[in-house]
Amino acid sequence: MEESIKTYFEKDHDRLDELFRNFQRLKRVDYPRAKGFFKEFKFGLQRHIVWEEEVLFPLFEQKTGMTNGPTQVMRIEHRQIGEHLESIHKKVQRQDPDSDEEEQMLLSVLSLHNQKEEYILYPAMDKALSDAERATAFTAMKHIPEERYQGCCGDHSKLMDLE
Repeated sequence: MEESIKTYFEKDHDRLDELFRNFQRLKRVDYPRAKGFFKEFKFGLQRHIVWEEEVLFPLFEQKTGMTNGPTQVMRIEHRQIGEHLESIHKKVQRQDPDSDEEEQMLLSVLSLHNQKEEYILYPAMDKALSDAERATAFTAMKHIPEERYQGCCGDHSKLMDLE
C-alpha cells in the first residue's frame, strides 16, 4: 500500500518546521547558515503548497464534488502564508535578523493551517482516494518542475533573490 497523504505531508510539515527553527536559532549568531536554512524552508514550503494546489486539491475536489469546502479555505490561507513568508524573505535579503514579528505572524497562520490539514483534510483525502489515485498523485507531485515552486504563493520574488 502506498504511503498515506496524511503521513507523507505530516513528515513534510515536521521537516519544514525544523528548517524554520534552525533559521530562527541561527539568525543572530550565524546569518549565512541561517539564510541557508531559510532558503531551504522557503523552497520547501512553496513546493508543499504547489503539491497541494496543483495535485491534491483538484483530485480531492473531483472525487468529492466539494469545490467550496476545506480546499478553498486552505487556498486562502496559502495566500496569507505566502504574504508572511515574503515579508520574512525581504528581511533575509537585507540580512536583517529583526524578523521576529513577521515570523510570529507566519507561525500563527501556519500552525492552525497545518492542524486543519493534518486532522481534517489529509484524513479526508486518504478516505476519498484509492491507493491507485494516491500513487498517481505522488507521481504527479514528483514531476512538477522546480521552477513552479519558486514563484508560488502569489507574485513573490524568486528564490534566486536569496543568492
